[in-house]
Amino acid sequence: MAGRQSAAESRWLFSVPRACGVKLLATAGLCSGAGSREKQMDPIRKLDRSVKGRAVLITGAASGMGRATAHLFASEGASVAITDINEAGVAGVLDEINSEGGSARAWRLDVLDHEDIKRVVNEAAQHFGRLDILINNAGFAAFHPIDAKGYDEVWDRAINGMLTAQQRLVRAALPHLRQSDAARIVNIASTEGFGATLGDSPYVVAKTGVIGLTHALAVDLGPEGITVNCICPGPIRTNLTDAIPEEHKKIFAKRRTAIKRYGYPEEVAHITFSLCLPAASYLTGAVIPVDGGLTIRNA
Repeated sequence: MAGRQSAAESRWLFSVPRACGVKLLATAGLCSGAGSREKQMDPIRKLDRSVKGRAVLITGAASGMGRATAHLFASEGASVAITDINEAGVAGVLDEINSEGGSARAWRLDVLDHEDIKRVVNEAAQHFGRLDILINNAGFAAFHPIDAKGYDEVWDRAINGMLTAQQRLVRAALPHLRQSDAARIVNIASTEGFGATLGDSPYVVAKTGVIGLTHALAVDLGPEGITVNCICPGPIRTNLTDAIPEEHKKIFAKRRTAIKRYGYPEEVAHITFSLCLPAASYLTGAVIPVDGGLTIRNA
């Protein structure tokens, strides 16, 4: 491997008398700059950093991170399938993107409905003539103590809507993604996948499962050139955190994050976008916290 010495090379170097070491290193081409006259470096590869003309399907795109991601892709020339169970919400996002000259279409999608998933994915791919990128962003709160009444119902909804739905969307999209020369899948999990908040076990388990699903699919689909990565947002200003009083947000952010503030949906969207570029072809199975430093701060 370039830049690394084998065990045999290392033993050979350390057996050389010190007086002639530099000369021999240069002869072997193992010091900086050595051998430049004998072998020219490879030309710099020009990688594609554009999504113009590509098609992306985003779930949970009526608000928050999904909405911000839809706007970003549209502004960069992608065709965007805006999907969400909130029909009025996706219609509003569609109007916003259209007013800015973007290419998009909206679908109502219930990620708890397997048939709905298959229908919407196929309709979107047919409408745009392709599907290159899938962003599994749909999510919802599932806070429920383990011993509270109705726990099983909350558990089932969390697992089905935030974990099972993601693999179903991937499976529905695969025939189309396999036609792309730069297929990308991004699964949105949460920093709750790294640790737990008291009373939030259904959500924690679902999001932890998304991380595992990402790892497994990255291995399964890597030989086909399809990358699968995961974003773990931390404290972000979305519908899920709207009910938290502003003063409590400030206290939490100053106490727990390195940046000392809540994040914005657009900040998550830009990291998601970077994983979907054709140039991002050698990054797969990554789990990236976008959390203002929450997961690395001890005190």
